[in-house]
Amino acid sequence: MDERSRQYVEEFKTYLSVEKNFSEHTLRAYCSDIISFILWLNNEDCTKVSFEKLREYLHFIQRFEYQKTTIARKTASIRTFYKFMFREKYTDSNPALSLTAPKRPKPLPKFLTPEEVEQILNNVKIDTPAGFRNRVILELLWATGMRVSELSNLNYGDINLEENEIRVFGKGAKERIVLMSDRAKNYLSQYLKSARNLIPAQQYNAGTLNDDSPVFINNTGFRLQNNTIRKVINETVSKIELPKKVTPHVFRHSFATKLIENGADLRVVQELLGHAGISNTQIYTHVSMKHMKDVYETSHPHG
Repeated sequence: MDERSRQYVEEFKTYLSVEKNFSEHTLRAYCSDIISFILWLNNEDCTKVSFEKLREYLHFIQRFEYQKTTIARKTASIRTFYKFMFREKYTDSNPALSLTAPKRPKPLPKFLTPEEVEQILNNVKIDTPAGFRNRVILELLWATGMRVSELSNLNYGDINLEENEIRVFGKGAKERIVLMSDRAKNYLSQYLKSARNLIPAQQYNAGTLNDDSPVFINNTGFRLQNNTIRKVINETVSKIELPKKVTPHVFRHSFATKLIENGADLRVVQELLGHAGISNTQIYTHVSMKHMKDVYETSHPHG
């Protein structure tokens, strides 16, 4: 790959990180997809390709028998790349404007029952400051439906305990307000007052507190990372042998499903989840319907 193409990829990476606010995982995948595409071009100028050339590439990668979701992501990577290139005037037109990918299958999201959530929460050991922090994290995931990245990025200035509100910044740095239950608020309040300051090891400190200070920190006093939160969930679930794979996003699905089952307005759920479009939220109505059918079939004498 020549130096000019490397520069395009680096600028694209910055665009995905700063403007699109993509996660590290998605950012790496998109950049890898574009590098693979440029290498396939075999020294052909990536700013001069046609729509037909892009279709040829998609036809080429079919031979590797990728899953439809992978093909869809690679297509999205190319579409996003050329949208960026056209915006920056590196290309005279956008050859990927009409590029389409195979439709992604949309499996129903996995979710936990309230009883399963309580089982997980009650098995988090809170006899240490870090353990208490972990309980607070899971309480908030269940009470607010936040994404794990939104939770790990919380700062002191985002918390409004008096109104049971938390300000979060979602995909594309879009700001929204989520609500928390009184129980989650009480756990959070106790954590902020005492446990947080006891987490860093003796040789470290949590720094001077201000509105930009991270809410959740590790034992060196720095912001807690997403992978640590995932690890906490995995370790807790493995101890109780829950027959489900549980991730931070499963808590989000569980939050949304419970709201829908209890009659919440779809637009309210959309706002709380920070979905850009209502179609992303509508899948939870299908989950709720499936749940109702399961209950009917197991409870009705002629089910």
